[in-house]
Amino acid sequence: MSRKAAQLRAEKKAKKDMHLKSQEMMKHWANTYAGMRKQKLEAKVLREQNEEKEKQKIDMEEALYRAQERKKAIESAKISHFYQTDRVKTFHRALLLTKVLKERDAQVQFQKSKMKTDAKWEDQLKRNIEKALEEEIEKEEKRHNDRVALANDHLKQMKERYEVEEQRKREEEKDAQEIERQSKLYEVELAKRKEKKEEKMLECQKMHLETMENKSVIRAIEQQEEEEEDEKIRRFIIAKKALANIKKEKDAETFKLMEERKERIFNFLNELNRQKLVNEDDVIARDKAEADDEYEQAENEKEEKRKTRIREIEEYRSEVLRNKEEQKRQNQKESQETLQSLVNADNLFKEHQQEKKQRRGDDNRTVQSFIIHQIAEKKVNSKEELEDNLEYDRETEDLANEKEKEFKLYAREVIEEESKSAKNVYPLEQAVKLGPGGGQGIPFEERGGIRPSYQSRDFYGTQLPSYASRREMKYDSLEKTKARLGFTW
Repeated sequence: MSRKAAQLRAEKKAKKDMHLKSQEMMKHWANTYAGMRKQKLEAKVLREQNEEKEKQKIDMEEALYRAQERKKAIESAKISHFYQTDRVKTFHRALLLTKVLKERDAQVQFQKSKMKTDAKWEDQLKRNIEKALEEEIEKEEKRHNDRVALANDHLKQMKERYEVEEQRKREEEKDAQEIERQSKLYEVELAKRKEKKEEKMLECQKMHLETMENKSVIRAIEQQEEEEEDEKIRRFIIAKKALANIKKEKDAETFKLMEERKERIFNFLNELNRQKLVNEDDVIARDKAEADDEYEQAENEKEEKRKTRIREIEEYRSEVLRNKEEQKRQNQKESQETLQSLVNADNLFKEHQQEKKQRRGDDNRTVQSFIIHQIAEKKVNSKEELEDNLEYDRETEDLANEKEKEFKLYAREVIEEESKSAKNVYPLEQAVKLGPGGGQGIPFEERGGIRPSYQSRDFYGTQLPSYASRREMKYDSLEKTKARLGFTW
């Protein structure tokens, strides 16, 4: 068997080696299903790599485009922010005032040239005014006629709506009358159905009474039929009893014949048994002795089984007693172990409480050292914060100077451009001279020329609040304003 098992293992190993060799050989074949699947997978991986490269290229172009858009947006935001600063807004207001002054000068010149015109031009102007008045009157009459036509159209629409509403009310009244008529017809129909239902109920009651009467008749007929059936049954029982008596007589006669035959056979058998009795006494004695032996043997076996059973019961009882003693000792042992475990747990709890108390003390010392460290760190941080604030102030001042230079450059270009066409550029020059801040106080040179309304004379130049009551601004009328600025229209 061992040689056969070794032979089977060798054959199995040879088959496995052959299979592995075959797989290794066909691994690089391209005309198999696995080879074609591998080629498809490689082609798929190559295609996905090319698609990924194309996507990366598109993403790079998109990123460059978005970077350019962000750059444009940042430049636009910078320009918009520059135009939203207080200095630039103030300068633009001054520029608007300069343009207004320029327009006023032009109107003054125009007014002076207008005073030198001749009477013909004045007549032409009067005619133009009269013509404009006539056109205005015609336009007013046309507007009046249009309003009258519109009012008539509105009245016509209101009349049509009133007629439509009246027609709708008439139709609703008609529908209400039709609904009322239909409801009356429905009530009449309900009454007819109720009468038919009552008639049907009366008819059903009548049929029920007739059915009850018919039931009594049918019950009498059925009772008569039952009596006839009982009579038939009585007759059948009498006939059956007669037949039973006849059969009993026949059976008695047959039994008598059978008894006579049995007696003859019994006598014959007694004669035979008497002859055999002499030979059977020995057999009976031998069988009796064998039966006595078997009975004695069975009694002995029964006694042996009883003794065995008693012995097994004694052994079982002693085993039970031993198990009880063992269980008692085991319970005592477990009780002692439980008590010991409780004592150990109590000791462990005490140790845990001591460790907890010690750990709490260590935590308190750690917190105290941490608070001391925080205090020292806070002092260092406050010093660093002060230095950072000073550095921030210096950077803010540099930034304000840079913005001031940018504003001065922009303002100089605008002033040069406006000075070519306007004579009065004084508002622009005053707007350029003002410092940042928009206040009415003197410029604070230590803070980049900032001009707050109320300031403290320290390095920070903090703007203080004003508790003075503000006066209400009183606006002149539009005509006075135009006259003051020199407008003629």
